[in-house]
Amino acid sequence: MEGVHVTENAPLAPLTTLRLGGPARRLLTAQSDDEVVAAVRAADAAGEPLLVIGGGSNLVIGDAGFDGTVLRIATTGFTLEGTALELAAGEVWSEAVARTVDAGLAGIEFLAGIPGSAGATPVQNVGAYGQEVAQRVTEVVAYDRTAGELVTLANADCAFSYRHSRFKAEPDRYVVLRVRFALEEAAGLSSPVQYAEVARTLGVAAGERVDLRTAFETVLRLRAGKGMVLDPADHDTWSAGSFFTNPVLSPEQFAAFLAQVDERRLEAPAWPAPDGHTKTSAAWLIDRAGFTKGYGSGPATLSTKHTLALTNRGRASTEDLLALAREVRDGVRAAFGVELVNEPVMVGVRL
Repeated sequence: MEGVHVTENAPLAPLTTLRLGGPARRLLTAQSDDEVVAAVRAADAAGEPLLVIGGGSNLVIGDAGFDGTVLRIATTGFTLEGTALELAAGEVWSEAVARTVDAGLAGIEFLAGIPGSAGATPVQNVGAYGQEVAQRVTEVVAYDRTAGELVTLANADCAFSYRHSRFKAEPDRYVVLRVRFALEEAAGLSSPVQYAEVARTLGVAAGERVDLRTAFETVLRLRAGKGMVLDPADHDTWSAGSFFTNPVLSPEQFAAFLAQVDERRLEAPAWPAPDGHTKTSAAWLIDRAGFTKGYGSGPATLSTKHTLALTNRGRASTEDLLALAREVRDGVRAAFGVELVNEPVMVGVRL
């Protein structure tokens, strides 16, 4: 394919924030939407296994690698017209957020510092500190591998929910090419502060607005303090971010959970979730089950800054990481009867 860079037997670990995983039989790097579509069509026509990656921040690749074609989307494009933002899938998300703040627009400022590419954000419905992209996405332009054509999905068609979407539900169907957002002109102010930790740090009440850049910089400091801003020299950032999602419990599950908590004379965090469910904190569960910051004596440990991040200390294998993840998951289940679910996408492995 003209314009597409091809590498045989390509290392994949350097393309992930965990720096883990074996090689791909073939790695393609596409720098335009046309190149992406052509590469996907060619792989599908040949019946070739295909893995599409962006920034590699939400990915756990097995030590055996990927016996097929890996397509790395490296497209660029940042278009801002008024409050309407369009990002190419390969745009670096953290840089795009910073540019919207520079433009004085609110809407995604609390998503500052999140690693990865723009195209991955609607797949995972990326969120942090009281904001998620579902609140601002207007349309997603994607290649539909089933229909063999480009499609534009409105927000309502994306089936967004907590860390989930139509794209995640059908991982082999859609390849995101562009994401469109509606931002807000708020006279230099942020979106209303929703997250208690941010409100506390800023000294404001929930629902208040603050200076836009102050909000942005505050979130960056909070993330950095938890090892959630990439730094090649800091092994606490050699992670996939939050490894487990916050559990969302049915009324029956929550009642059983409270019984376990009361027995231990603990107070668990709880927030209302849709359909009468209740969300609790994965980090709290992990810590109270005995897995504190820095837990682990091998080459993969919990971050020394945040219990929710599983980290590669520099010489880990994917199996080392998964062994730790299973230990944590099983320990939380034994302590509280709650099943933790991994947030990163697993390639060639599973918990």
